[in-house]
Amino acid sequence: MRKQKGFSLIELLIVVAIILIIAAIAVPNLLRSRMAANESSAAGSLRTISTSNVTYSTSYNIGFAGTLASLGPAAGAATSAAADLIDGTLAAGTKSGYIFTYGAPAAAPTVVAPNATYTTNGLPVGADTTGVSSFCIDQTNVVRKDPNSSVHAPSTVNVACDDGTGAYPAM
Repeated sequence: MRKQKGFSLIELLIVVAIILIIAAIAVPNLLRSRMAANESSAAGSLRTISTSNVTYSTSYNIGFAGTLASLGPAAGAATSAAADLIDGTLAAGTKSGYIFTYGAPAAAPTVVAPNATYTTNGLPVGADTTGVSSFCIDQTNVVRKDPNSSVHAPSTVNVACDDGTGAYPAM
């Protein structure tokens, strides 16, 4: 009788069981890391919008942009309707698992009626899936964070930033 080489079925099952146990431990950590990365990206995107709004206000002398798309890419030369200050993904309102809603008093600011205020919210596409916290920024350029995103459902309605007394305390 010849000696057989290889692994027995029991040995292979033990190895598979060990791999499954390691995966069961690693996957939740991976998901938490992904949500943390999405939240960091959302806060960074709000800072980008804020900086772009300051640049917009300085460049066009009509206050802040009327829409998020006004800060977005231009087909040709930059104008107040397409200032080319943020990338197209962010200008579309969704980036890294977050929906960004933008609110300003007037859709198209002018020299006669400039926009003195704006509010931008970053809400997770799926609460407890793509992110846990909601973020907000306004003309004060302070990023505010609400650790309970389930209070704010993603929608086209813009929730006003609070000054720290309510839902959005300063970070």
